[in-house]
Amino acid sequence: MAVRPLGPRRGEWPGRSRYSAGMSTPSSPAALRLAGHALVEALIAQGVDTCFGVPGESYLAVLDGFHEHRDRIRFVACRQEGGAAFMAEAQGKLSGRPGICFVTRGPGATNASIGVHTAFQDSTPLLLFVGQVASDQRDREAFQELDYRQMFGPGTLGMAKWAAQVDSADRLPEYVARAFHTALQGRPGPVVLALPEDMLTTPTAAPVLPRVEPAQAWPAPGALRALRERLLAAKRPFLIAGGSGWDAEACAALQRFAENWSLPVGCAFRFQDLFDNRHPLYAGDVGIAINPKLAARIRDADLVIAVGARLGEMTTGGYALLQAPRPAQALVHIHAGAEELGRVYAADLLLQASMACAAKALETLAAPLDLPWREHAAAARADYEANQVATPAEPMDLAVLVQLLQRLLPEDTVYTNGAGNFSGWLHRFCRYPGLQHHGRTQLAPTSGAMGYGLPAAVAASLLQPDRWVVNLAGDGDFLMNDQELATATGYGARKLLSIVVDNGTYGTIRMHQEREYPGRVSGSDLFNPDFAALARAYGWRAETLERTAELEPALTRTVAAGTPTLLHVKFPTDLSTSRTTLSAIRASALAAQKR
Repeated sequence: MAVRPLGPRRGEWPGRSRYSAGMSTPSSPAALRLAGHALVEALIAQGVDTCFGVPGESYLAVLDGFHEHRDRIRFVACRQEGGAAFMAEAQGKLSGRPGICFVTRGPGATNASIGVHTAFQDSTPLLLFVGQVASDQRDREAFQELDYRQMFGPGTLGMAKWAAQVDSADRLPEYVARAFHTALQGRPGPVVLALPEDMLTTPTAAPVLPRVEPAQAWPAPGALRALRERLLAAKRPFLIAGGSGWDAEACAALQRFAENWSLPVGCAFRFQDLFDNRHPLYAGDVGIAINPKLAARIRDADLVIAVGARLGEMTTGGYALLQAPRPAQALVHIHAGAEELGRVYAADLLLQASMACAAKALETLAAPLDLPWREHAAAARADYEANQVATPAEPMDLAVLVQLLQRLLPEDTVYTNGAGNFSGWLHRFCRYPGLQHHGRTQLAPTSGAMGYGLPAAVAASLLQPDRWVVNLAGDGDFLMNDQELATATGYGARKLLSIVVDNGTYGTIRMHQEREYPGRVSGSDLFNPDFAALARAYGWRAETLERTAELEPALTRTVAAGTPTLLHVKFPTDLSTSRTTLSAIRASALAAQKR
């Protein structure tokens, strides 16, 4: 995987401020410098080379630190804090290390909260740094003052794993190191640190601490033996992979485990790139709009092994595919977070383990020569292949669009999306290679956050500029963060394509309206701009497409151009999902009312 260059060189190493005689290292005496500079040094020591954010007066000392170390780290100034937080969340998914976001107090933090919530539900490591009012103004409801420990504070359904305020400049590196540990260990997630303005301008000689590596947990040998015994007794097992904390070696080990035992494999909601979709054991995605045959196969399984997945509402079909709290199937749940195990499901076997360790342990389980479910696994794959054949749709066929993208772009292309029915075409027709081949290739919010796809695509393009990045967005989804087109232009993104599916409605809401209140449409219509003209105003190439036949020529031109491009795809409102129409949903609901 290509490594992003740090940006234009600025000539010789710049001179130091009166507070910064040189960056300290873990083994050298620390220099006296502003705490804001020390924070930037701490991030560099953790391997961070890019941070996202919106500048604010409450952390000017940190911005000055970025200037001081501009040849080692860059600050990407985004157009809105929600977009910045989404970019940092995507950074966490791509790297496996915490994505970094800086925002100012009050409105900046509240705007960024959507990215923190997404990182929490997606189990993505992320650090949000929030500028805070000066210490002598605290607790007066000063300008834009909030208590971020209460706002983001951890809990059963909190928004962050840890939220704290750093009041001492000398302890700032300690807090940063703890934040990295907390974000990475167990179930990964977001951490929020509030930074009082006067603390950041205080000189400190605090040392830079070493790079944080998460502690890894292996499954207990006795639990592995119990898992093998359950496999030996099974007739129709099924494996579901999901969650975060995976690396290339773990995904490769999981594949070998599945191969050793001929296990059919499904991927949890929006974690489809954890297992190679081209592999003969891959059976499909276990999430929204699941293949009905796959859903039936999971319900009929006598053993479900969930590795890394939280088994949330979307993956379990509203806790019905696996009945909560006690599934009909025997359930083995393997997860890195002790707090997640047994939280919803009374599983038959619980194993706490890091994904990097769990998969390697699973592949050591010896399988017998005779496995009674080989035909079962082959049938699951056949169901998946049959589901790849769609009923042709005109005048615009999104199945053809996804298939063309797969054919015309490299297999390491990163695909991003936010929330909306449009994403169902990606879920169904995009074949993601396993993470072990090219790293993450799917960036999508399991939190269901609208507006995620474009900022995530911009971040991916800036972080890994040698890869193509494609954002598929609905019109309502896109308009949540369309201003980040400017961020892509300003920072020189290249192989970046955003496809806006324009059907003039909040499609998911309209679908539910037709199911519950057929024909009674309210509040779900959209009045859209000329998306191509909007993109050109931001310096992008752009085309408007209305028919399926126009797709391949337009994509060919896009690949040849190699510059940020937006394709405005006009799409019939009635085509609700890859399986049905609004007309059919309405007719079915009206018929049900008459019965």
